[in-house]
Amino acid sequence: MADPKGFLNTDREVAETRPVEERVKDWNEVYVPGSLLPIISKQAGRCMDCGIPFCHNGCPLGNLIPEWNDYAYRGDWAAASERLHATNNFPEFTGRLCPAPCESACVLGINQPAVTIKNVEVSIIDKAWETGNVTPQPPERLSGKTVAVIGSGPSGLAAAQQLTRAGHTVAVYERADRIGGLLRYGIPEFKMEKRHINRRIEQMRAEGTKFRTGVEIGRDIDARKLRKRYDAVVIAAGATTARDLPVPGRELNGIHQAMEYLPLSNKVQEGDYVEPPITAKDKHVVVIGGGDTGADCVGTAHRQGAASVTQLEIMPKPGEERDPARQPWPTFPMLYKVTSAHEEGGERVYSVNTTHFEGDEDGNVQWLHLVEVEMADGKLTPKPGTERKIPAQLVTLAMGFTGVDRENGLVEQFGVELDARGNIARDGEYATNVPGVYVAGDAGRGQSLIVWAIAEGRSAAKAVDRYLTGEASTLPAPIRPTDRALTV
Repeated sequence: MADPKGFLNTDREVAETRPVEERVKDWNEVYVPGSLLPIISKQAGRCMDCGIPFCHNGCPLGNLIPEWNDYAYRGDWAAASERLHATNNFPEFTGRLCPAPCESACVLGINQPAVTIKNVEVSIIDKAWETGNVTPQPPERLSGKTVAVIGSGPSGLAAAQQLTRAGHTVAVYERADRIGGLLRYGIPEFKMEKRHINRRIEQMRAEGTKFRTGVEIGRDIDARKLRKRYDAVVIAAGATTARDLPVPGRELNGIHQAMEYLPLSNKVQEGDYVEPPITAKDKHVVVIGGGDTGADCVGTAHRQGAASVTQLEIMPKPGEERDPARQPWPTFPMLYKVTSAHEEGGERVYSVNTTHFEGDEDGNVQWLHLVEVEMADGKLTPKPGTERKIPAQLVTLAMGFTGVDRENGLVEQFGVELDARGNIARDGEYATNVPGVYVAGDAGRGQSLIVWAIAEGRSAAKAVDRYLTGEASTLPAPIRPTDRALTV
């Protein structure tokens, strides 16, 4: 363990964020650069000798958290990086974007603030890049087998890197113009600067992974031809079918899916636009959906100069503390949280449902009509007399996703079956009903966390490696799709 008395003598201290009035004027990450290292060793020292580290179960990747906490406490950053990379291909992604279910499962968290596992993780990997401890790991020999990976999000990248390192020739196909999937165009720059993706891509290129951008399987290349060209295929295309809001007025101008709005802002940061085609500047913005994507829309609207920002959520406001009866430790509790975007302003409204939109004579949305709802007989029902309208000149729909894309021909051309939730069906080894075709991440699991995407990409890679070689794979042991950590 680290410091035997660390959890007794050291209070929890998290990364320092830049002042709101400063950070809303730029798109840099919200944290004060270099603020973690002076405190992180002591914070890692709070990791206690708990006997059974439930943080392992809380993390879908099975990260070796007590081990790298100990190395970080002792200042052995190279060893900490080695332990971190033993289970996670991209800790700089999870260290910035994961909601840290490991911290919810931390034994110290039973009656004290949990260890700052996420902050320790990102400090280790940032130090590793700074000191040159992250280097390409090309395979010693090639297998002669080829694999196509469809999608370059965290699941596809993890599968591709693992299979490349196993000696297979891997090509990643991405329909967007840059590699990264939702990491690139769905996550705002202020949450993760894209330089972190870029240097991982360069590492993977140096290892031998090939990348094909601007190619959509199903439209640009027939999936059946792709299957014949490669010895195996991994579908990691995500669950990109957005949930819509079919209410009167939905057709008005100014109402957009979150994934229509957010990528354009990121393209400005990439230099593709001077101003985004869809902007919140001087507009009353309403974000429908109370999750992380909704928060991303809130933070983006602030930086674009919105006149006001309101976030709506149909469910009641969560509690601020764990309910031991309904959400006992070490499960991941649904708690009220204030993200960096919420710190920057705006209003959050709970227990409301949108009834319809109202526009002007030119067909532009101007008002959103809503009603308060309450739980009755297990259903959310409108409360009479609570109808009202709020100004809305830009509306973003951030209500989640309902499954894999069914419009581009990929599903039909491969002939893969879907499950009841609209995801690509797979067995306990990530295999679809089509021989040699595997699925990982949100495309098979449904909308989920980045940490689950990486875990499934790694696990699918092991199954593909075994399929290609007919031997026991040297890649790390997989998580089966049917496995459920304590944080589903």
